[in-house]
Amino acid sequence: MKEKHYEVVVVGGGISGAAALYTLAQYTDIKSMAIVEKYSGLATLNSKGTANSQTIHCGDIETNYTFEKAKIVSKKANMIVKYGLMHGLNEKVMIQGQKMAIGVGDEECEYIKKRYEEFKSLYPYLEFFEKDKLREIEPKIIIDENGNDRPENVVGMGCVGGQYTTVDYGGFTNSLVESAIATKKECDVYLNSQVTSITKVGSKFYIGTQNELSISADFVLVDAGAHSLFLAHSMGYGLDMGCLPVAGSFYLTKQKLLTGKVYMVQNPKLPFAALHGDPDLLADGCTRFGPTALALPKLERYHGTWVSFKEFLSTLKLDGDIIKILFDLFKDGEIRNYILRNFMFELPIIDRDLFVKDARKIVPSLKASDIYYAHGFGGVRPQVLNKTQKKLMLGEASINTGEGIVFNMTPSPGATSCLGNAERDARLICEYLGKNFDEEKFNKELID
Repeated sequence: MKEKHYEVVVVGGGISGAAALYTLAQYTDIKSMAIVEKYSGLATLNSKGTANSQTIHCGDIETNYTFEKAKIVSKKANMIVKYGLMHGLNEKVMIQGQKMAIGVGDEECEYIKKRYEEFKSLYPYLEFFEKDKLREIEPKIIIDENGNDRPENVVGMGCVGGQYTTVDYGGFTNSLVESAIATKKECDVYLNSQVTSITKVGSKFYIGTQNELSISADFVLVDAGAHSLFLAHSMGYGLDMGCLPVAGSFYLTKQKLLTGKVYMVQNPKLPFAALHGDPDLLADGCTRFGPTALALPKLERYHGTWVSFKEFLSTLKLDGDIIKILFDLFKDGEIRNYILRNFMFELPIIDRDLFVKDARKIVPSLKASDIYYAHGFGGVRPQVLNKTQKKLMLGEASINTGEGIVFNMTPSPGATSCLGNAERDARLICEYLGKNFDEEKFNKELID
């Protein structure tokens, strides 16, 4: 096969890779680009609608976000909404709804009150809900199994409508790639093309694939989830990092218990998302609870167990520094009990009875018979372990080599931030290649 050369090749056909392809095609004068995807379709792993929380994480109800982080994430989340409206995705793969964060018990209620006062300037639509109001708008939060009000004090902060809250990120991914192709630039998509090697010779990168494609690029952007660090290590980059894959599972009901998204107060000690409940966009609005957090010795949830395990060992880079990070995590009683409890949520027979105890904090009337383990739901998020700082890195990580290749690892809120991250990378790519980024068009369409 004759070699095909591009200015930019994006590795990974999830939401991050698709957003990068779209941004390069739409807002730069780069003329040739391609996206290379391992599987037979786009968004088959973590961007798949059943593999994530389907949430636009804008920082209003995510109680683990600081005010400064919320400002950044809010701007990026707005890009998702702007794109969706511009391309007619509203009420198809992007849905308006109700959302809130609730506090249960006096301590959490006081926390929610203070957070509301701090964050209402950033989110003018935010409302504060006392227990009586919550009974009106989300009665299942308040009414127990006997039909009485739960005894604890409960308050919430959020909105009852008018905001886009929910996205099928799989559908969004396909739209982004279709929109990139529609620009009429040279914009190719290679499926069933697992990248096995990336080699730089002179100023060109040669991308080796399992199906023996022959393609090269002036710049390579790797948006391949946990495999980004795997590929970085294979090229000698990011050796000061290891990857701890964390899988999230969900439980479904066969009924619509909640009108909108209900998040709980995040334990600041825990690096993983707190349990939440919401209507599942792809399950006819039936309520879904999750995610759990399960450390998993594989880079992909439902594919290639043995191969993925070997890749996990390679990417973990187990040594004294990694052992220290893991030991420090496990020696904290709250974190250790949380991890062990989440492991038991995966065990048949006892899983539902254990999980429902946690889910009752959201819906106190919930019974084990009301829920079932959602097989095939959930994905894997790459939690990066920083060997230099000897700690778990929260949020996204990126390796900019300065040599024409970038590796991105994007746990939550990677999907929400995809266009914001794509803007960052597009600017960097333009600077490296001597190309131009169309600031005016980008701001007009996705910012203003």
